[in-house]
Amino acid sequence: MLIRVVYDEFQSAKVHDYQLDTLIMQGKILGFFRSDGYVRLGHDRVRGAGGPYQGYDRRRVLKAA
Repeated sequence: MLIRVVYDEFQSAKVHDYQLDTLIMQGKILGFFRSDGYVRLGHDRVRGAGGPYQGYDRRRVLKAA
């Protein structure tokens, strides 16, 4: 899937979804567009940017003993 991003030069482009995390970590983009609108990095919440979670994780796959 292609995602529209805004680079630090205020130019927009479309990149593959698997490239998004790398672009964010490298600081090469200012934000990106998702279904609910524009996300400004450093201002809006993004996946994986939360703090440590100590509660039950319903997505965790438990291996049988």
